[in-house]
Amino acid sequence: MIKRLGPGKRLSQASIHGNTVYLAGQVPDEYSGDVKTQTKQVLDKIDALLKEAGTDKNNILSATVWLPDINDRDAMNTIWDAWVPAVGPARACVESKLADPAIKVEIAVIAAIP
Repeated sequence: MIKRLGPGKRLSQASIHGNTVYLAGQVPDEYSGDVKTQTKQVLDKIDALLKEAGTDKNNILSATVWLPDINDRDAMNTIWDAWVPAVGPARACVESKLADPAIKVEIAVIAAIP
């Protein structure tokens, strides 16, 4: 059985199958901030979705980070490193155009549900 969180016609914010939750790519609610501000907003959204799924960031198996400007990686990593547990998950960080030019970061994660 698959459980959906924040279901919609085009996508769900998360899908749960068994003991694994798959989050859709999360973007900030406010596009006006710099990459650090936007990363903080995205990580707060991820925390909330993981909590709703019955897990937390300590159980993240993998993360994918998209940046429209790879030169923002160090700034994004400053916020990521303060947020992620001592042992980080598998992660990819790639440069890619995003849905809106004002979006400076998008992050998707997969996490185990204990």
